[in-house]
Amino acid sequence: MANLLIHSMSEFSDIILQALAIADAREIVEIGAEYGGMSAMLADFAGERGGRLTSIDPAPKAEFLQWVADHDQVRHIAQSSLAAFDQLAGVDAWLIDGDHNWYTVYHELKSIRALCERDGKPLLVFLHDIGWPSGRRDQYYAPDQIPAEFRHLHDYDGGALPGIDLLIPHRGFRGMGQFAFAIHEGGPRNGVLTAVEDFVEEVRMDGGGIAFAEIPAVFGLGILFDTGAEWGDALAELVIPFHENCLLRSLEENRLRNYLAVLDWQDRASQG
Repeated sequence: MANLLIHSMSEFSDIILQALAIADAREIVEIGAEYGGMSAMLADFAGERGGRLTSIDPAPKAEFLQWVADHDQVRHIAQSSLAAFDQLAGVDAWLIDGDHNWYTVYHELKSIRALCERDGKPLLVFLHDIGWPSGRRDQYYAPDQIPAEFRHLHDYDGGALPGIDLLIPHRGFRGMGQFAFAIHEGGPRNGVLTAVEDFVEEVRMDGGGIAFAEIPAVFGLGILFDTGAEWGDALAELVIPFHENCLLRSLEENRLRNYLAVLDWQDRASQG
């Protein structure tokens, strides 16, 4: 089933690598290891420019750790993102593809902004899963690490379906025990896109210049960048054609409907 549903951030590699080149990024941080996908391309990009890829993931696969050991331009921090920021400095670009919930993403962005301001770096962040199902519904790999006041009621067995608030028991898009979804969709402090929007509003209220591009494909890619950066206009030219593109959105909705139909067939077959 994994081959049926493209889901990797690497599907956006052409856009991401062009953006990194425009920003002359050398020091790159990736939150959420994806060996064999985006990580390998980022490592090659950084290495060719004399830079480095830092990967943050508290529990990567053994194959990933071996790959890190074989690449001098890559280092790995085996901590959660919010615990690892103290070890980072001089970062040119950030990729967030870790735990997809409001609390984690919002505080990752706040920490990134603080580091950029400290180090005199313009902000450039790529975020995956800003679209359905995690855009407006928290997803938890480690719910116990989310403070109780920010943690929504959640379930490991219920599945999400587009346009339906509550999870559906043993149907729809679900983690099969690997992750939990918030039982309800929408509302305050719920979902990756909500976290991004709250962060953008906060920056703008502080008088900061920030742009947000939303590419509605493969679960959604968000690009946040400093409009005052010397490369800001060039990056805007790259991403504007993809921003909220209606054709991409229609293709993504069709892709998900087809995938969910296959899941439904499988579920019905397993129930006899």
